[in-house]
Amino acid sequence: MKKQAVLSLSGGMDSSTVLLHLLAKGYQVTALSFDYGQKHSVELERAQQLIDYINNKENEIVEDGAKPLFSPIKYQKITLQGLVGLLDSNLVEGGDDVPEGHYEEENMKDTVVPNRNKIFSSIIQAVALSIANKTSLPVKIAMGIHAGDHAIYPDCRQEFRDADYKAFAEGNWDADKVTYITPYLYGDKLDILKDGVKCCEQLGLDFDEVYKRTNTSYKPTLEGLSDYKSASSVERIEAFIALGRKDPVDYVDGWDVAKNHVEKVLENHA
Repeated sequence: MKKQAVLSLSGGMDSSTVLLHLLAKGYQVTALSFDYGQKHSVELERAQQLIDYINNKENEIVEDGAKPLFSPIKYQKITLQGLVGLLDSNLVEGGDDVPEGHYEEENMKDTVVPNRNKIFSSIIQAVALSIANKTSLPVKIAMGIHAGDHAIYPDCRQEFRDADYKAFAEGNWDADKVTYITPYLYGDKLDILKDGVKCCEQLGLDFDEVYKRTNTSYKPTLEGLSDYKSASSVERIEAFIALGRKDPVDYVDGWDVAKNHVEKVLENHA
């Protein structure tokens, strides 16, 4: 049987690249997305679109009689809508406006969702341990956390990962069957995109087709167009500028306007 991994797939750029990373490493992936009332729920649509794109590519390879380069992804969206109205965060429906500006600014703490990664982690741990017990194989839990998250989101730091894993191990038999893989923990979004380029080449996937099926904007339009002023978008656009590639996702005023805006933000923040 293939190596097993369970991935927290938000539909964003980071976790989507982890998905590619796992497939390139030969893992059978179970991907879980969470609907907790986030304003940017378009990310859930993008997650499903990406899964469909990759799985369809795998089917095409098989139909052509060739050996597939990766295994089909198992995907499940988990609804936590009962939390809407109970969570205090600008990122959740009913909260104040999502702040704009550079992603290292203090006001970005308004986008923290209390205990979000702990909630997700508990569910993912339960699924991972269940797979480990059923298959008698070790299972990796994969997350797309990276260095750019550390200042604003405490639940993206290694200290939280260590404490959370200790609690998991204390509360479950055979928890040692489950361990973590966080390939970008000490990297930034540019590192993530560079790995995405390599993985797409290895898997025979189109880079633009992959990343247009992701969402990083915390303030998308009703039609799903990305903003370019919220911190998450600024960080993404900065990475694409550094990579020297146009971001294939659709921005409200187009890529050139988005790129010029972020260049000015970075210049003022320097």
